[in-house]
Amino acid sequence: MDKKTKQVICTAFANGKRHDFRLFKESKTKINPDIKLITDTGYQGIQKLHSKSELPKKKTKKNPLTKEDKKKNRKLSSARVANENVIGMIKRFKIISDKYRNRRKRFGLRFNLVSAIYNMESV
Repeated sequence: MDKKTKQVICTAFANGKRHDFRLFKESKTKINPDIKLITDTGYQGIQKLHSKSELPKKKTKKNPLTKEDKKKNRKLSSARVANENVIGMIKRFKIISDKYRNRRKRFGLRFNLVSAIYNMESV
């Protein structure tokens, strides 16, 4: 989604359960190298694909987070709030929050229509 306009730009989906980062890699979506990506911790390794990406630092048992790391993580999560709000709005249409029980062939079309409806409402 675009941070300024809060509109959905690109969608990708697959049959069954698939991790977000795996879906991103398989979709082969090209992102302009000048754009800054802000992701969650599920996208570990995205720096190899996109140099201007930021993701929160994860803690381990041996390496707990410092106060500076926690501040940076909080700043990144506050920047990601807009993304999560858009996902929440799309979930209100029940197409991704419930089990999809219609023809799988038309899921992409319907999901894109829901995204377009959301984009029209957000203008």
